[in-house]
Amino acid sequence: MVVAAKSNADLPRLGIVLMLIAWLLFSLVDLGAKWLAVAGIPAFQLAFMRYAGHFVISIGVIAKDGLDPDRFKTDHPWQVLSRAMLLISATVLNFYALRFLPLTVVSAIMFSSPVIVCFLSVFVLQERVGPWRWAAILLGFVGVLVVVRPFGAAFHPTMLLIIYNATALALYSIMTRRLSGVVAVDTMQFYLGLVGTAILLPFAIWSWIQPQTTWGFLVLVGLGVMGWGGHQLLTNAHRFGTANQLMPFTYSFLIYVAIWGYVFFGTVPDGGTLTGAALIMCAGLIIWKREQK
Repeated sequence: MVVAAKSNADLPRLGIVLMLIAWLLFSLVDLGAKWLAVAGIPAFQLAFMRYAGHFVISIGVIAKDGLDPDRFKTDHPWQVLSRAMLLISATVLNFYALRFLPLTVVSAIMFSSPVIVCFLSVFVLQERVGPWRWAAILLGFVGVLVVVRPFGAAFHPTMLLIIYNATALALYSIMTRRLSGVVAVDTMQFYLGLVGTAILLPFAIWSWIQPQTTWGFLVLVGLGVMGWGGHQLLTNAHRFGTANQLMPFTYSFLIYVAIWGYVFFGTVPDGGTLTGAALIMCAGLIIWKREQK
């Protein structure tokens, strides 16, 4: 209780630690999803379990002080539902693409999302973007092209799905920014789990494949638990550190997935992936630095 009462500036290190653990959990979600996808588990089933677990935990959190229907209400239902649909669609396509692409390639393209946020903020939020950030946007898109290599032998059509995912996550971030302080975090978490579970349930039943081992079933259930935990830690990290302090540590995700890819699948990022990821990372850090000023 005493720790939570302190200001953000008092505990930036705690915020950084929470951020690092949050992205570790997100990397484990992708690792588990890829491992199960390679084993033949359909993307709809993976995504359903991701949101079903999220939904069950969110109900418990939001109802811990009583099952009052008012606690589940929001004055912005369409915005909350649209925000949820963006993340749900990105999750399904991400899990599908992981079956064919290395973790590092998927992650490098996905991390162009902050660059797309900066680009879209000009038109959606009417924010002013100066020459430095325009240059960073261009650099980020060049980085995506280097990773994707649309005319090279390394190109796979599912890379286009990841580009959509990065755009969907950018729009999701913008909507989260607009709803921040207007809709409670627990309420947004609840509707994210509810919508994902309801929409994906019939597809999951239709395509369901039972994991062959107990460990496989535990990993399947763990997708929702780790996904919810990552979101909660990410939210709480911003109680102890500012966005500017925490943003650079989101790139720890790229380190995590590179390790998992090598340990579990024997994949080593090639020169194009490393170069493109470095360009995308530099673009994101330039945008972050300019926003500090």
